[in-house]
Amino acid sequence: MVGATGAVGRVVLDVLPTRHSHWAQVRLAAGAEDVGTVLRVAGKDAVVEALTPQFFDGVDVAIFDIPPGIAREWVELAAARGVVAIDNSTVFRTEHDVPLVVPEVNPQRVADRPRGIIANPGATVMTMIDALAVLHAAWELTELVITTLQAASGLGRAGISRLHDELDVVHGQRELGTRPGDVRRLVEHELGESVFPAPLVLNVIPFVGHHVGDGWTSEEVKVRDETRKILGIPDLPITTTCIRVPVVSSHSVIVHATFARKVRVNEARQALVEAPTIVVLDDPDEPEFPTPNDVVGADPRFAGRIRQAPDAPMTLDLFISGDNLRKGAALNMVQTAELVARDLVETTTMDAVVPASSSRTIEHPRPPAPDIRSTP
Repeated sequence: MVGATGAVGRVVLDVLPTRHSHWAQVRLAAGAEDVGTVLRVAGKDAVVEALTPQFFDGVDVAIFDIPPGIAREWVELAAARGVVAIDNSTVFRTEHDVPLVVPEVNPQRVADRPRGIIANPGATVMTMIDALAVLHAAWELTELVITTLQAASGLGRAGISRLHDELDVVHGQRELGTRPGDVRRLVEHELGESVFPAPLVLNVIPFVGHHVGDGWTSEEVKVRDETRKILGIPDLPITTTCIRVPVVSSHSVIVHATFARKVRVNEARQALVEAPTIVVLDDPDEPEFPTPNDVVGADPRFAGRIRQAPDAPMTLDLFISGDNLRKGAALNMVQTAELVARDLVETTTMDAVVPASSSRTIEHPRPPAPDIRSTP
């Protein structure tokens, strides 16, 4: 686990003990300031090591959650040393020769990793992709309009800390939010520069990521491109508006989906109920629906508010919420690593049973490691 002390890395360590049969040893690496830190993994102490090329010696699979600015260098280095690298950054997600994997949607893509690298989708896409795949399989998606409500933890520990700091600043001041700019003035005066482009407390921010042109943000483009790639619909029209909300963890997504065939609400609801990774909370008379506070820490995605406009029989509207650090990042990478482990075992078994004189060609997922002698 590279980036073991970050928000996602710590959730990976929480997930691993529940899946102990899939791994024999866990090694941890992080930034220089955390080297030597002792973390618990499945009841045992593990010391955080320095990130060097030698860290990957003897490693089969490496999970990365490190900043994009350094991700390419270290992920490619690990892959060059024969390690299957699963990366959570944005660096490799749209590259054509790197699979973007969700085990419940496209597990077969794990074996197609010519560079030894697998990309993990963004947490926002992970929130909705299982439900979209189920609905697409039955009714064939033709268009999506998406509005995301993204938690502070989408920016990791820095985002969580900033939200809590802002909450401390405004606590008890009940007149705040009644005059233009009063929250901004107070928060900026007390806390200074922020990881968010505006105060998040008592607010929503309709801008996630950075501007990439024509008014679109990087997060909105990412949601579009990753959804298309995972579903295998490269030309699917998708319009996205990404909004940051004052929630610690769990992203939510409002979906307006259009299909090639007529869809009935009760049939769509039943299809989602039968999906193993989706929990449906959808009773307007109770009222029952998912919220970020109720689903945080859980593995499934939760869907509700499933409905249809009377004059639009080929569309469906729904609300989905899920923990962006858990299945949105950590759990999906661990599940992908398990698929890789199975693939490595099967390949090793095939190598053992195919005679040396056989003309059959076996493609090995772990190429020989080059002689790399120094840290980049």
